[in-house]
Amino acid sequence: MASTTTIDSSASISVIEYRCTAQLHEQPFVECHDSYSVSYVCKGTFGYRARGRSYDLVTGSTLVGRTGDEYACTHEHGCGDECLSIRLGPELAGSIGALSGVWQSRGVAPLPELMVLGELAQAAIEERSDVGVDEAGLSFAARFVEVVTGKRQPAPNVSPRDRRRAVETALWLDEHAHEQIDLAAAARQANLSAFHFLRVFERVIGATPHQYLMRARLRRAARLLAADSRPITEVAFDAGFGDLSNFVRSFRRAAGLSPRRFRQAARGERKICQVRLAASK
Repeated sequence: MASTTTIDSSASISVIEYRCTAQLHEQPFVECHDSYSVSYVCKGTFGYRARGRSYDLVTGSTLVGRTGDEYACTHEHGCGDECLSIRLGPELAGSIGALSGVWQSRGVAPLPELMVLGELAQAAIEERSDVGVDEAGLSFAARFVEVVTGKRQPAPNVSPRDRRRAVETALWLDEHAHEQIDLAAAARQANLSAFHFLRVFERVIGATPHQYLMRARLRRAARLLAADSRPITEVAFDAGFGDLSNFVRSFRRAAGLSPRRFRQAARGERKICQVRLAASK
């Protein structure tokens, strides 16, 4: 028995948490992959049968799924496991790697190149990183293709047109930072595929789209904190943060102090300036 939680979802990429509570030696049943996917095993162990082969997956392993392939999960050595699944639409899967050969349902042994990005994705979900969940998922999938093919993705050839698109999208992100924007929406604004857009934007701007968006929100929040006396919760929502705890955590990580202390410091600096100005008259 498994529970699923959709962390992030768009037409091109979805990131889903799976928690399986199947008991030891529980009878497996046949399922079918409904998308191209790479899943990072965060915890536990389970067996995986697909395309006439069996695999034993442990913490740090990667499970690969191909649309239409049947599979079954077994629990012969342990019970309970947790996975982080990155599901890709056909167009995005094809833009990362050829659909034939790479996307074959199978298990992949724990590899350091994938484990570090799997943990980055976990950090993004837990809001311990300023990388977007969809960006971390896409990076994991792209790195998987590089590892299994032995070919690194070449650096994107940034044309003047793509450079302009990246800059214009950065300006658009800054203007709409108070809205909820994911990688797919930003890529549509640039009229590029999500994979190509992510790489071009980071190369031109020096930050991922989500990092830039978060920094734009923090900049707006700092300006609001210093300029008015509205409650900090209102400032957080006005700047584009979905909840207060995420805002406080992100602001403290960036500024080195809480929003409340930042506001106090800003007001104190203003008073000092006013006293100095009065003394000079």
